[in-house]
Amino acid sequence: MRPPAPFLTSKSRIWGCPPPRKVESRGHGCFSAPKTGTADLQRAETMKAKFFYTGIRVKDLEASVKFYTTLLGMKVRSRNTVDAAKGTVVELVCEGEGGNTLELNYYEKGSSFDTKYEVGEGLDHLAFAIKDLDAALAEAAKAGHPVVQKMQEPGSRYAYIQDPNGIWIELAQFG
Repeated sequence: MRPPAPFLTSKSRIWGCPPPRKVESRGHGCFSAPKTGTADLQRAETMKAKFFYTGIRVKDLEASVKFYTTLLGMKVRSRNTVDAAKGTVVELVCEGEGGNTLELNYYEKGSSFDTKYEVGEGLDHLAFAIKDLDAALAEAAKAGHPVVQKMQEPGSRYAYIQDPNGIWIELAQFG
């Protein structure tokens, strides 16, 4: 299966969910909401929520931890076993930032969550801002993660590599 590509238009980048496609869902990810009229949207209350973290399911926990810590400089904040799910959760953060957490979820054989792994199911990509794109890409290639796609827009250059699970990672240089 081909990894998901970033969704682009000729005028701007569109982030978020890919166009609807038939996939077996585990109850999360992107979906097509029922059509709602403008009046219904105006009556809806806004949920008070703050983005908390991104959780991704991984095939190889140790290779994933190594990729995000060694290549991208993230730090392990915690590592826990979740007996009820027969899995392990590793929380990663960028050092010195009050930013978001990346949660790596690994499920053992026999767990009800250990379903067939499909690249990008409900996830398009994760983005990391970097200072020197060329140096970052050279380092990624040396570590066995070659460029999948390069792009440029006014004021930014970015490229995509893949993590050990096939998830697209955007490396973006601004300015």
